[in-house]
Amino acid sequence: MTFANSILTILTFLPLLGAAILVFTPKTSLNAIRWIAFAVTVVTFVLSLAMWQSFDPSNPGFQFVVNMPWIGDSIGYRVGVDGISVLFVVLSALLMPFCILASWESIETRLKEYMIVFLILETLMIGVFTTLDLAMFYVFFEGTLLPMFLIIGIWGGKRRIQASYKFFFYTFTGSVLMLLAIMAMYWNGGTTDISKLLTHDFPESMQTWLWLAFFASLAVKMPMWPFHRWLPEAHVEAPTAGSVILAAILLKLGGYGFLRFSLPMFPDASAQFANFVFLLSVAAIIITSLVALVQTDIKKLIAYSSVAHMGFVTMGIFAGNALGIQGAMFQMISHGLVSGALFLAVGVIYDRMHTRDITAYGGLVERMPRYAFAFMVFTMANVGLPGTSGFVGEFLTMIGVFQVNTLVAFGAAFGVIFSACYGLWLYRAVIFGALTKESLKGILDLSLREKVILYPLIVMIIFFGFYPAPILDTTAASVDALVAHYSASVGLAPVEAAVVAH
Repeated sequence: MTFANSILTILTFLPLLGAAILVFTPKTSLNAIRWIAFAVTVVTFVLSLAMWQSFDPSNPGFQFVVNMPWIGDSIGYRVGVDGISVLFVVLSALLMPFCILASWESIETRLKEYMIVFLILETLMIGVFTTLDLAMFYVFFEGTLLPMFLIIGIWGGKRRIQASYKFFFYTFTGSVLMLLAIMAMYWNGGTTDISKLLTHDFPESMQTWLWLAFFASLAVKMPMWPFHRWLPEAHVEAPTAGSVILAAILLKLGGYGFLRFSLPMFPDASAQFANFVFLLSVAAIIITSLVALVQTDIKKLIAYSSVAHMGFVTMGIFAGNALGIQGAMFQMISHGLVSGALFLAVGVIYDRMHTRDITAYGGLVERMPRYAFAFMVFTMANVGLPGTSGFVGEFLTMIGVFQVNTLVAFGAAFGVIFSACYGLWLYRAVIFGALTKESLKGILDLSLREKVILYPLIVMIIFFGFYPAPILDTTAASVDALVAHYSASVGLAPVEAAVVAH
C-alpha cells in the first residue's frame, strides 16, 4: 500500500496498537508505561503533520481515500479527509502528547489502564474525522463516550460517578435519534457512503425530521444552550487531561457533524432552522458568559466559557456563507488550542494546591512569573485579543453573520465584552494582588515538563493569531464547495452566492 492510501489507517489505529502493547506491559513498570504512551502519541502527531503536508488544499474533495465495502456496496471501511476534517485529525493528534505529559505525575492509581483508555480514545476521535461511512461514523462517534465515561468516573474528583453518568446519559440519549435518522438515510439513499450521500437529494419533507434527529445529538455534543447542563460538572470532576480532550476535541464533534451532515445533506432544513440556531447561539454567548462571571471554581468558569465560544461556532456555520463557516472552522481549531491550554494551566496550580477555588489564590505573579505570562497569553486568546488565534475566528464569524442578520451579530458582540469581563477578572484574582496566603508563599514556578507542555501552545496561539493562512488556506476550497452546494440548494442567487463566497 502507498502512503496516500494507508496514512489514514495508520493514523487511526496506531494508538490502538499502542494500547495493545500496554496491555502486555507490567503494571509495575510505571516509567515504561508513560514513555510508551508518550512515544505512540508523538509518532501519531508526526504522521498527522506528514499527512497535512501531503494534503492538496486546492482540491475540495476527499483525499487519501480507501474504499473497502464489507456488506454489499453499502456498509464498509471507507476513509478520507477533506479541508473540513483534515485539521481536526491534526488537532486530535497534537493534543494527546500534552495530555500524556500532563498526567505524568498527577495520575497515581491504575496508570496502565489510564494510558490504555486514552490511547483507545485517540483512535476513536481520529476515526470520527476520517471515516467516510455513515455506520462507522456512528460507531466512532458514540465510541468516544465510553473512554471519557471511564476517565471521569475512575480518575475524576469527589463527585465523579454522578458527573460521568450525567455525561453519558445526556450525550447518548440524543444520539439514539441520530441512529434512527442514519437508518432512514440508508433506506432512502441505498448506501452509507458519506461521499455519495453528500450528493443525494433527500426529499424536503424528510430533511426536516432528519435535521432534527441529528440536531438532538449534535446540539448536546457541542453543547448548545440549553443542552449544556452536563458539561460544567463533567469538566470539574474530570482529571486535567480529560478536561483538555473534552473541551478541545469532543465538543468539536458537534460542529463537525453540522458541517458534514446538516448543512450539505439537509440544506433546506438548515435554512429553515437557521434563525432558531441563531437564537440559541446568541443565548449561549450571553447567558453562559454571565453565568461564568459568578463562578468560584476555575474549571467551571472555563467550562461555561467553552459553551459561549461554541455559540460563535454554530452561529457561523448556519450563516451559510464562506466567511461564517471559515470563521467557525478557525474558531473550533483555535478553541481547541486555547481551551486545552487553559485547562492545562489550571492543572499546573491544582497539582500544587489541590484546589480550584478562585479565592484560594492571588499574587501568583510574585512566585510564578513564567506561569503568569503563560496564563496571560491563554486568557487574552480566550478573550479574543487581536494578535491571538482567538480573535480571528470570532471576527470572521461575526462578519459572516453580519451579512445575513445584523441583529444576531449585534447580540453576539456583547459576548465578546462579557468574555473580557470574566477572563480579566479571573486573571486578576489568581495572578495579581498581594501574596498574603501562607500556603502560596512556597509555591514553585513551572517545571521543565510544564514548560514543554505550555510553551508550544503559546507559540501556536500567537503564530496563528498573526498568520492564520495555514488554517484558512487548508479549509478554503472545501468550504467554498460547501457554500456553493448550500447556496444552490436553498435557492440563493448566483450573484449573492459569489459575494458570500469571497
